[in-house]
Amino acid sequence: MILTFKYRIKDRSARKVLGRHAIACNQVWNYCNALQRDIEARYRAGAPKRKWPSHFSLTYLTAGVSRELGINAMTVGEVCRQYAQSRNAAKHSLRFRSSFGAGRSLGWIPFRCIKPSKGSIDYLGKTYRFFGSKRRPAPDLIKNGAFIEDASGRWYVTFQCEVEATLPAGIGIIGIDLGLKTLATLSDGSTVPALQHYRRYETALAMAQRAGNKRRAKAIHAKIANARRDQAHKATTKIARENSLIVVGNVNAASLKKTRMAKSVSDAGWSMFRNMLRYKSSRTGACFIEADERFSSQLCSECGSISGPKGIAQLGIRRWDCSDCGASHDRDVNAARNILRAGQSTLPHADESRAYRISATQSSEGTTP
Repeated sequence: MILTFKYRIKDRSARKVLGRHAIACNQVWNYCNALQRDIEARYRAGAPKRKWPSHFSLTYLTAGVSRELGINAMTVGEVCRQYAQSRNAAKHSLRFRSSFGAGRSLGWIPFRCIKPSKGSIDYLGKTYRFFGSKRRPAPDLIKNGAFIEDASGRWYVTFQCEVEATLPAGIGIIGIDLGLKTLATLSDGSTVPALQHYRRYETALAMAQRAGNKRRAKAIHAKIANARRDQAHKATTKIARENSLIVVGNVNAASLKKTRMAKSVSDAGWSMFRNMLRYKSSRTGACFIEADERFSSQLCSECGSISGPKGIAQLGIRRWDCSDCGASHDRDVNAARNILRAGQSTLPHADESRAYRISATQSSEGTTP
């Protein structure tokens, strides 16, 4: 599997140099985007449909500009490759990358075939040192990487590395219901609390914004993002290591962001939580499934009858009794159990979950603690 290792650049003097390289990368990106938009405009005007330029065509058209822009040809090719990949995914032309002004794009300088050595990396004749190489050394099998900038102006270097799934696998099976009262409720009754990181710093952020202190506002935003990411990392790592089958509800955060719950949904970070679970499950060898969560809160997990609270009007009902079998349910735990059952039904065989548990038990017995 492929993991991304991220390290912060030590040298503050590198900001200006990397900033110039980022402007050059933006020019290559904007050239590719302008070419794509010109092709689309001609097609809309009645010209015969032409094939979109591929990664190789864009690299050929930008040959020789590396010397004028002050970056190497490898970086120019990587920008063309990423543009073609993103355009094909979006199926249309993309936004231009701005290098100046209030809405400028964050710096991005891709590279390939460059390996770090003892906590530093050489790029275009300059050595960039970074933190964390002793605590978390990057593997030798590096596929590609990039210099990236955050909103606070700090620069990082990332390496995409191919690693083996060496973490021990769990033996349990779990269903997860994502929510706002609690970030995640598990089918075994345990919960991941919703710490509401944005709400905690909302007052301080509003004061900084009213005072026009952009630097302070950026620092608070970074603190909120780091706290949210830290909680998600700790929770997902524990879940991925303890279970061989993980089923998560496919709650649609994009549609809920259009309601009055938009701020709370954005603060929860459901998509980040699911993405972390997905790649950590692949590293431990667990099976990860996103199951349909429709009617999961209304369906009784004991008898299967639809007798639970319905609609937005009954969101405040957190506990309910089934009118058919009389079972008492916690709303979120019941939903997590129904999500687990829905995920198990999508497996190739009815007893597949048992096979996952047996194989996970055998692998855990063969590993040293």
